[in-house]
Amino acid sequence: MAETTTENAEDNGSGTTALDLSQSQINSDVLQNIPVTISVEVGRTSLKIRDLMRLTQGSVVELDRLAGEPLDLLVNNTLVAQGEVVLVNDRYGVRLTSVIPTVDRVKNL
Repeated sequence: MAETTTENAEDNGSGTTALDLSQSQINSDVLQNIPVTISVEVGRTSLKIRDLMRLTQGSVVELDRLAGEPLDLLVNNTLVAQGEVVLVNDRYGVRLTSVIPTVDRVKNL
């Protein structure tokens, strides 16, 4: 059936048919409407279960980052950018200070 559709589609001179253009537009629209999860990572650490069980209110967990180091902005657990914390109308935000190039982001998928 796909052959019939391709045979009936008119070539626009560049080897691309109107059907191809229509499908790529649909795919673009679908992609742009997929929800993603954005998270900001301050730092990480590892704990033994024994130490985890001892945590109580007021406990301090030391992280692997120094104060003033940029935070990581992750999209679906993939590093996309780094930035610094800002306040926007009494809410936290992140001002991006560097963005990972698209080529490098795709390599990490």
